[in-house]
Amino acid sequence: MAYDVTPTRLPEVLVLRPKVFSDQRGFFYESFNARDFKIATGIERVFVQDNHSRSIHAVLRGLHYQIEHPQGKLIRVTQGEVFDVAVDMRLRSPNFGRWVGVALSAENKCQLWVPEGFAHGFLVMSDFAEVNYKVTDYWHAEHERCLRWNDPELGIQWPLSGTTPLLAAKDMNATGLREGELFP
Repeated sequence: MAYDVTPTRLPEVLVLRPKVFSDQRGFFYESFNARDFKIATGIERVFVQDNHSRSIHAVLRGLHYQIEHPQGKLIRVTQGEVFDVAVDMRLRSPNFGRWVGVALSAENKCQLWVPEGFAHGFLVMSDFAEVNYKVTDYWHAEHERCLRWNDPELGIQWPLSGTTPLLAAKDMNATGLREGELFP
C-alpha cells in the first residue's frame, strides 16, 4: 500500500501519508497512484487538472469552493509549510459549518483529501510555500465562491501569531457562512 490514511474529525477529509523510501542520496515516493488511492481510501475519482501555487509567508488563500462543478482536491506541499483548512459546506451534513486544519509541509510529505462540498484554503507558515493539488473538475470562475476566512461562526483557529494575513481582493470580499451559497 502506498499510503497510510487517517480520517480527520470531519471523516470525509483524509490525511494521506505516502510511503517514502529514503537513503543517503535523498528520497523517492509516488505522490499519486490511482489504484493505491482507491485501495487506501475507498474513493475513486478522475483528476482533470493539476494546480501549483507559490506564496510568501502569511498569504492566506481561501476559503474557496465551486457551487456548481464542485471540486474534490488532493493537496500536497512541495516547498515550505502551510496550515490547510477544509470547511463542510453541505447544509444537510451533520458536520455543516465545522472545519479541520492540518499542517502540510515538504518535510512531512502529507497530503489532504478535501472532497466535493467543502470549502478549502491555506495559510503559509514558512518564508514561502509551493502547494500542488489535483482537482476532480475544472475551474469555473462563474461558479467560484469565497467563504470569509475569519467568519466568527466558523471560529477557525488560524495560527497567525499576531500576523495580519495577506489576502486577495476576492478573499477580502468573501461572504460569511450564512450569507453564502451552500450545497444541499
